[in-house]
Amino acid sequence: MTSLFFLVLLFSSLLTRNVEANPNYREALSKSLLFFQGQRSGRLPRDQQVSWRASSGLSDGSTAHVDLTGGYYDAGDNIKFNFPMAFTTTMLSWSTLEYGKRMGPELKNARENIRWGTDYLLKCARATPGKLYVGVGDPNVDHKCWERPEDMDTPRTVYSVSSSNPGSDVAAETAAALAAASMVFRKADPKYSRLLLATAKNVMQFAIQYRGAYSDSLSSSVCPFYCSYSGYKDELMWGAAWLLRATNNPYYENLIKSLGGGDQPDIFSWDNKYAGAYVLLSRRALLNKDSNFEQYKQSAENFMCKILPNSPSSSTQYTQGGLMYKLPQSNLQYVTAITFLLTTYAKYMKATRHTFDCGSSVIVPNALLSVSKQQVDYILGENPIKMSYMVGFGQSFPKRIHHRASSLPSHALLSKPLGCNGGFQSFYSQNPNPNVLTGAIVGGPNQSDGYPDQRDDYSHSEPATYINAAFVGPLAYFASGRSA
Repeated sequence: MTSLFFLVLLFSSLLTRNVEANPNYREALSKSLLFFQGQRSGRLPRDQQVSWRASSGLSDGSTAHVDLTGGYYDAGDNIKFNFPMAFTTTMLSWSTLEYGKRMGPELKNARENIRWGTDYLLKCARATPGKLYVGVGDPNVDHKCWERPEDMDTPRTVYSVSSSNPGSDVAAETAAALAAASMVFRKADPKYSRLLLATAKNVMQFAIQYRGAYSDSLSSSVCPFYCSYSGYKDELMWGAAWLLRATNNPYYENLIKSLGGGDQPDIFSWDNKYAGAYVLLSRRALLNKDSNFEQYKQSAENFMCKILPNSPSSSTQYTQGGLMYKLPQSNLQYVTAITFLLTTYAKYMKATRHTFDCGSSVIVPNALLSVSKQQVDYILGENPIKMSYMVGFGQSFPKRIHHRASSLPSHALLSKPLGCNGGFQSFYSQNPNPNVLTGAIVGGPNQSDGYPDQRDDYSHSEPATYINAAFVGPLAYFASGRSA
């Protein structure tokens, strides 16, 4: 009897340990989507759940006599940079297209987040013929202030690209976002879907016809913040890949071919889209058995071989605790984006019983998924310091994030404006942020798996919409009970 009791105890403790080893992905999914409400610009709706935020940027666009209200603040500041915002919207849409059926009740929230982005991007694309608005707010002035979005008294300068000041990268990314979202709303709101697709085609045509990098046209207004370091060819390929998926029009296939082979990167981000385009196009080779896309499948697999830790061609560092480490500046943006590609390519492989080789190693879908799951679990707290890098998730998470609205008293509690310099007392304080930006994923730990949790250490402590957007897909995958 005693030995039986001991076995039951042992078994139940193993079970408990097993349950603890898997974070609550469904809770993380819900929180990762809620985060976007904290980043909203414009007039907030009645069902806004992040109640410590209030409406802001209500005169955005007025200096150019257009309505550019809405959209998202990309990170911890009060600027609307369309280049990363459009990428965020594309990744939220891709997550929803691939994993929407696994999201359950969160599908509605994912769609709302996408629509908050596309409503703004539509305004930017349609307000003035021949022009695409690509940002609101002077970043050089804004970054010298520490104030809530509700109090902004810095210039809300409007930036645009046109035939004489081209921006193929930001235009093609905007087209990608609108085309991807058009598929998300195809059944849910057909009229809106048609508007998104028609606008995507127009913006893409503008990107193709007037070629040039937006960094060259707008220089210090977008650099060094969101400079297009990889050029615009990757965005042209990415935008065309999304329009091809949305329309099946051979025009876009021919455009992709005319661009020739792209780089062979070992990174994927708001700036460098090649790897994302390869995975998206490889879908046609794998799922549609279209041999015209074989080269992109090969490029996607070359990318995977550069990421997998035991591959002979791996060029990716991992920390001692198992986190993919690409760059010191906001490393988790690369981790979540690459994890999305690993998960999604593994999904295509499983659907077609496909394997590939990295040197002499045969790669099966679970090899990708185990790396993907390790990254997801690390971010959610399975790491050497047992800290979740998602705010409000788990027992221990970042408390002093580099985020103006989160670090300052809520507008609901203190309605008098704080002004440009009014918030620096809070910025330099060691107190935790008064407002918890639930679901925000910060830049992440350093190369030694350490995290100082300091507000002024923005490369580690600043959250961003594009970190979260790419994480939604893998979370939905593992929340649906799939594992490596």
